[in-house]
Formats: sequence, C-alpha cells, structure tokens
Amino acid sequence: MPKWFAVYTSPRHEKRVAQYMNAREIEHYLPLYSAQRKWSRGLTATVDLPLFPGYLFVRIGRDERVQVLQVPGVLNIVGGTGHQPAPLPETEIDALRSGLPLRHAEPHPLLTVGQRARIRSGALAGMEGVVVRMKNGLRVVLTMNLIMRSVAVEVDATELDTVNAGTPHCAKDGAIWPSLRMA
Repeated sequence: MPKWFAVYTSPRHEKRVAQYMNAREIEHYLPLYSAQRKWSRGLTATVDLPLFPGYLFVRIGRDERVQVLQVPGVLNIVGGTGHQPAPLPETEIDALRSGLPLRHAEPHPLLTVGQRARIRSGALAGMEGVVVRMKNGLRVVLTMNLIMRSVAVEVDATELDTVNAGTPHCAKDGAIWPSLRMA
C-alpha cells in the first residue's frame, strides 16, 4: 500500500524535481507559498517558493523507492532508525493539502521553546505546534519532525487548545493568557 515519504532534494531544485515526478507519473506534493521579492532594479514580483525548502513529499509503495531515487535532483528519501525510509502520517499530508490553501503560511525556523498547542477547528484541526506572537496576531508553528522543518500559520486565539495537561488554555478578548509562554 502506498505511503507518504519526505524526499530530500538538491538545494533550490524542489520545483524541477516535482516536474520530473510529474513526467514519471509519481504521486507527489510540493507545498508552495507566495512571497514578494524585490530585484536589484527595484522591480518587485510575487514568486511561489517551497514551503519546506529542500523537501517534497511522494506517495509510493515499497517497490517504487528506486524509481524515486533515480529522479535527477533527489538526494535521499528521509529515513528513520536503521536507515529505512520513514513514512509520514497520512493525516499530516491530508491536513496540509486541504488546509494550507485556506490560510496564509510561510516557512518558519524550527523552534524548541514556547507553548505547544493544538488547532481546535478549521481545515488544520488536530495539528499541533508551538504558539508564537507575531505583530498583532498569533501564529502556530507546525513542525514536520521527520524533516526538521516548520511552517508558521496564522490562527485566532480561540482556535487553540494547549497540549500540556493542567496548563490553563483560556482565551480572553482574543489574547492568550500569560500562562502560555510566547517565543
């Protein structure tokens, strides 16, 4: 049965690898986000960039691993213990595919401090991450542990539950109570 795996690519080759995957009819998912870039002549442009730089996701069976590794620009299938490719939970990829188009998302550095929280409602319901304060709103940093990459997603405080038992997780006037450590 096919499972989702993270594929590590050559730097800045994610889109090209996705094109090769299309040509070889390998099911894949390359989440992108839009960003404004200013060029040296003062021109600005909106470009689509990989949400997880250096990675894309493929859905393959055991017998298709070699086919993926033969794609130009693919360096490795991300593995777990024993150097065996480690499958990603189907629910994580499904949540990303359905939820990311509905929210503003951008790459975020991997965080190790801050309060863990679970998104309670909406397309990303059930996803867990770290709460951070950004400008006038809140963001939850969702981490794909296997590939050590994170994504920051804008959320409303009322959409969050804390993960740690016994920690107050009330939202009042759109703000998280001080009991949640903000990174």
